[in-house]
Amino acid sequence: MNILGISAYYHDSAATLVRDGRILAAAQEERFSRKKHDPRFPSQAIEFCLSHGGINIDEVDHVVFYDKPLLTFDRLMETYLAHAPRGFKSFSMAMPVWLKEKLYLKSVIRKELQAIGAAESTIKKRLLFTDHHQSHAASAYYPSPFNDAAVLCMDGVGEWATTSVWQGKGKLMEALWQINFPHSLGMLYSAFTYFTGFKVNSGEYKLMGLAPYGEPRFADVIRSELIDIKDDGTFHLNMDYFNFTTGLTMTNSKFDRLFQGPKREAESSITQREMDLARSVQLVTEEVVLKLANTVHRETGMDNLCLAGGVALNCVSNGRLTRESPFKNIWIQPAAGDAGGAVGAALAVWHEYLGNDRQAGEHDTMAGSYLGPSYSERVILDTLDNNDAVYERVDATDLPDKVATLLSQGKVVGWFQGRMEFGPRALGARSIIGDPRDRQMQSVMNLKIKYRESFRPFAPSILAEHVSDYFEHYSDSPYMLQVADVQSHHRIKMTDEQKMLFGIEQLNVPRSKIPAITHVDYSARIQTVHKETNPRYHQLISAFYEKTGCPIVVNTSFNVRGEPIVCTPEDAFRCFMRTEMDCLVLENVVLLKEDQPHRDKDNKWMEEIEPD
Repeated sequence: MNILGISAYYHDSAATLVRDGRILAAAQEERFSRKKHDPRFPSQAIEFCLSHGGINIDEVDHVVFYDKPLLTFDRLMETYLAHAPRGFKSFSMAMPVWLKEKLYLKSVIRKELQAIGAAESTIKKRLLFTDHHQSHAASAYYPSPFNDAAVLCMDGVGEWATTSVWQGKGKLMEALWQINFPHSLGMLYSAFTYFTGFKVNSGEYKLMGLAPYGEPRFADVIRSELIDIKDDGTFHLNMDYFNFTTGLTMTNSKFDRLFQGPKREAESSITQREMDLARSVQLVTEEVVLKLANTVHRETGMDNLCLAGGVALNCVSNGRLTRESPFKNIWIQPAAGDAGGAVGAALAVWHEYLGNDRQAGEHDTMAGSYLGPSYSERVILDTLDNNDAVYERVDATDLPDKVATLLSQGKVVGWFQGRMEFGPRALGARSIIGDPRDRQMQSVMNLKIKYRESFRPFAPSILAEHVSDYFEHYSDSPYMLQVADVQSHHRIKMTDEQKMLFGIEQLNVPRSKIPAITHVDYSARIQTVHKETNPRYHQLISAFYEKTGCPIVVNTSFNVRGEPIVCTPEDAFRCFMRTEMDCLVLENVVLLKEDQPHRDKDNKWMEEIEPD
């Protein structure tokens, strides 16, 4: 039986194909459309999923959407009426879209599916809808390796829920309780994302990366004025300071006065205030998540916890949960945001709607999150020939050593292998990699390759069998969703003079023997690499380890700022030629920048990409 899951119309639209309970394919629309966080109907992602499954749209038994739009409309109407006449401008802008499209989403989806070949009569009978948080919960529990688990979902908002708690046993999930809009931990974090000058639903990870540069001097103000946190972790926002219920902004003038001035303008200089705000809201977020987890453990008595929703992408919070919560095992959906809702919706239909049994195993069923398209050597060579590229074909057995040698020489390598990752993280299929021992690597990658803010940290990809040798972390982290500290014997002690530095001044002080991936607080966002799920990436890092004694490479996503991660060989070649990357590896084909006859040197292409 084929089930097509769809998420769309808010941000990060995606599609997934589940066959007989197994996830065959999943991808975000942005990777094909090249529009970051593309919210539109995922036509191209659907076409990929169907192609990978070897079927056409009429061979799909059920199509399921990850959200119930009528309930969302109910929430919007109740919110606007409760605050009337305030919010009329927002109301007048939102209603035409709802009255034209979202309120009639069944018809809209049917028309979109017909456009890719579906018969109207079959799709009308097969279209289903799940609750937003049900989709999140299902995406967390069903692919996990657990026979039973508590499930905690935290995001901005679904239909009404912003935080929900579930209990999974066998093939069924039971909803236990929820916190409703507008009281939202995700919205609180996004309000500070907005106030510090970053984009909502895009820049939250920047806020998390900025936090270690600051001091939590606003934490008490946040606790006393913005969010009332109970002992059990439940909370209530003081809406006097926020504008997201009815306005066109996240915060208001009262928020400005509370935090000593207006919001930072995008692309302007980042001051100590923004760093301290980031640190403060990050700390408060961690406190809420830990308290909630303690409550969920006490109420369910379960040893296993699954996480989904946008807040589950907060790697620092996840690291603290692993170290400090009473749960023995934690599993996080790698596509924890709205994209993953497509997976959850499809699995909810298979297990809950159709009643099929579930059998957990030793490993999760996300296949390392390598669920996107792959490309043959013929497609790669045709792409390169059409671009007059100079390349070398290397035997598969020789490739790891050749690339490891380039890395050890300080080269930055675009690494394009196998099936594309599903979710926001590059995990060694569409990655830019480098030598973590190089003190200049972090700034080179940020400024000359990614064209992004200098403070942004990079992640280590480490052989799973060596993770505890370098980090205070003793379990797997295959999806780069947990932060841990570098082991003390690898750290470099700061001088008294260095300890006096504040903010961005700390950036160029090496913190460890692997400085390119060590953040200013001695932490790192870890990806453990496993030969079972990504043998080629594991071989490469193993070759680098043999050559250098270091079982780690720097890993960042294969894209420039404001652009989605590359999908096709054409995307990868274009990104390679536009940046200061030294080498490109497309499967077994190796290109050196110095050998290429043509290059886009004026960077006019950057005008085409909107900064994230």
